[in-house]
This record gives sequence, C-alpha cells and structure tokens, in this order.
Amino acid sequence: MQLSGVFQQLGEERLPQLLRGISIGKLKTYQLYERFKTRTHLAKLNTESVRKAESRFWQRLNEHDEEFATDLSQAILISHMDMIAAVLNFLGVPNEEGFFAKDLDAKQYLTEGWQTRAYERFKDEYPEPLLLFYLNHLGWELGGAEQAFIPQTSAA
Repeated sequence: MQLSGVFQQLGEERLPQLLRGISIGKLKTYQLYERFKTRTHLAKLNTESVRKAESRFWQRLNEHDEEFATDLSQAILISHMDMIAAVLNFLGVPNEEGFFAKDLDAKQYLTEGWQTRAYERFKDEYPEPLLLFYLNHLGWELGGAEQAFIPQTSAA
C-alpha cells in the first residue's frame, strides 16, 4: 500500500480533523514550513488556507501523489510528537521524543495485535482520526501494512 492509500482507506471524512491539527509553528521549528508550502501549492500557508484547500488535497491523494502524501503526513505527525512518543513508549519502541534511529528494526516491537492495544490505550486521549492515522502510518512505514487498521468500534 502506498502512503496515499493510508489516507484513502481512512476516508475523506477524517481529513479535515487531520488538517486542523497541523501546527504552522511546528513546521517552522522543524524547518518543514517552506517545503510544505511549496508542496501544497499555497500562496500563503496558514490554518485557513490549509482548511480551504482540503478538497484539492483529497484530490491529490486520490491521484496517488506520493510526494504530497509524504509531506502532508510529515506536517500532520510533526505537529503531534507528544502522541507519537507516547505510542512508541507504550509499544516499547526505543525513541528519542518520538524519533527512532533509522537503522532500528522496530518491526520486532510490533507484535501481534499492537494496533488494537495502542488504539485501546490512547483512544480517549487523542482525536480518533489522528491516532488512527499514526497507527496506520507506523504500520505502513515499518510493517508494510496492506490494509488500514480501522477498529470495529470506530465510526467511519
């Protein structure tokens, strides 16, 4: 599955909440602001312009624009490093404030049922679209997941 497929399988209805969670300040802190602005084709990058571009973003994801999907996922995830660190710590994946070493084989920490365990643990602490996106991104990045994880109790 491609990264755009993660977005697609989670559904268009979850995209607005993911976009609302993007922190312009965090993009600047991690030096992703200009890259994201360029990739989104927005003349002015702020929360309002991102919100207004939602339908264009969805169209690009449906066109399998993987570079866009990568930059969009980075913008979403970098804005929520606290959640990422919490999930990785819960799963026992060695990390430094949400970042793990590129040479780390983190797959060994993704034991059977890891997504369900993490979802159940954090579903009341973080917005569902964000938590599901991260769990699926992690599964895609490390485990080569072919299908999105969407729990039965989740309202799609």
